[in-house]
Amino acid sequence: MDRQKEITKLVNVLRRLARMAQQANWTGGNTDGASYGVQQYNRVLERLVQIDPDVETVFSPLDDASPFTVIAMAARQLAAYYEDELKPNSSWQKIYHTAFDPEGFKDFWRQSAKDIEDFGEYIRENIETWANHQREEHVNADDKKDKASE
Repeated sequence: MDRQKEITKLVNVLRRLARMAQQANWTGGNTDGASYGVQQYNRVLERLVQIDPDVETVFSPLDDASPFTVIAMAARQLAAYYEDELKPNSSWQKIYHTAFDPEGFKDFWRQSAKDIEDFGEYIRENIETWANHQREEHVNADDKKDKASE
């Protein structure tokens, strides 16, 4: 298998691992699941180190007792490390930039939101940005009202 294709597959595994670990954390999953998640993350990292030795300078294997939150965070960060290398037609490439771009969202929807989990992931990843944007708009509107009443 060529390098690019294998990295894409491994990044997909990391994203799903992160999603499952986060959901298990929210729903109170058991430690057996966390143990499996750690093993899976460490196997993916080991393979990525074989493909790209430089990744080892940034990422290290997880401790066997790592909780779901750590598994989710580590998997997301490792997946993000390869985001720029994903194929341009990948549904995940630069997804974060579609938050305020209607055309970007339409492209994302056409390419990847057929699976409801992808859409849920998109919402979870962007909700904080949207909330901050709304707060900024309200603060700016309040500032304009205050200046107008002076």
